[in-house]
Amino acid sequence: MLAILSIVFSLSVFAVWSGIVESQAQSKTIERLIEKDAQERAHILTKKSDYGSAGYYSFHLTYSEPSSAAFAAIGQRDIHPWKHRIRLLALEGQIYETDAANPELSFVGRFDFAFLASVLLPLFVILLLHDMRAAERSSGRYDLLISTAGSWKHLWLARALVLTSALMLALILPLLAGALWSQTPIKLTASMALVVIGHLVFWSLMVLWYTASSFAQKQTSAQIASVLLSAWLAVTVLVPVASDMAINHMIDSPNGGDIVLTQREAVNDAWDLPAKETWDVFLTDYPQWRELATKPPEKGFNWKWYYAFQHVGDLKTHELSQGFRDAKIAKDTLAGRFALLSPPMFTQRLIASIAQTDTQAAVAYEQSVRDYHQTMRHFYYLRLFGEAEFDQQEMAKLPEFSHL
Repeated sequence: MLAILSIVFSLSVFAVWSGIVESQAQSKTIERLIEKDAQERAHILTKKSDYGSAGYYSFHLTYSEPSSAAFAAIGQRDIHPWKHRIRLLALEGQIYETDAANPELSFVGRFDFAFLASVLLPLFVILLLHDMRAAERSSGRYDLLISTAGSWKHLWLARALVLTSALMLALILPLLAGALWSQTPIKLTASMALVVIGHLVFWSLMVLWYTASSFAQKQTSAQIASVLLSAWLAVTVLVPVASDMAINHMIDSPNGGDIVLTQREAVNDAWDLPAKETWDVFLTDYPQWRELATKPPEKGFNWKWYYAFQHVGDLKTHELSQGFRDAKIAKDTLAGRFALLSPPMFTQRLIASIAQTDTQAAVAYEQSVRDYHQTMRHFYYLRLFGEAEFDQQEMAKLPEFSHL
């Protein structure tokens, strides 16, 4: 028992520590990029004399800061991007053409507290509780214990309570220390602790129920452990894998590569199309610039037309992009329903939701990038189509990105 509790405590300490290190690394990366991004943009703008080239050459950092509870569950931050550098150009290609980490490493996943509490915790409950009765039977003490105990039910419940309480402390104490270190709000910390305790209680009751059954009374400790481990394997591995296959079969989704390719083709083809075709589509979204937008350029290249067909590229991929986002949300919703069949899967989703590292958080960040890009367009279009003289002081009014 002491060996198991020591292992659980060590794993919990490691999971919390590695989560804190990863969260701090992401925060430091964002801080460094914010500083460098501002320096680079200021340097570029000093060399520009018009709003068109300023918008073309200036990058703008967008990011999703890890929450104070993200150390407990890295969640979807290993899969979905949490930072982008975008320009005034067509946006969809910039969103889906990411520099995410090695996808094979993302597939393997990370050993974080959510994984420990959802996947490994049931194993330790089984190891501690599976042979409470069987060990007494094999040693010949079972009948004596039953006859001398005031209540045989209270006897096993008391033993189980002591063991599971010790297991709970070994698991949760490092979580509380990590939350204190990360300055996680008490409400979030308590929510995660309650989820873990609920998962622990579920598996404890299930093990106690099975070991008290008439079927288990005829089995050895090894046989009881085998049955319980089979149940753990079914809900921890088989249900998630089967549900993932079913979800992918039930919900068809475009992929990011198709969106990038479609947008690039739309943008590249626009160079050879009559300008009127571009303007007709662009002005459906920006009719207020009709007179200034279609005004013949005085000479050479026309920035207004260039940004018009960049925007048209986004419009032509809108249906694909919306379908991709809708499918992502639909898959996540369906996965939440399948998780009701798998307590480990359900627990992991709950912790990721509390830590704001789930799919919903990734979708919210992606939407904030789109909203910021629209704000950028409004800023530049107002000056570009209004044919305002370039002013460095005006560029200081360019909105900054913020993700709440």
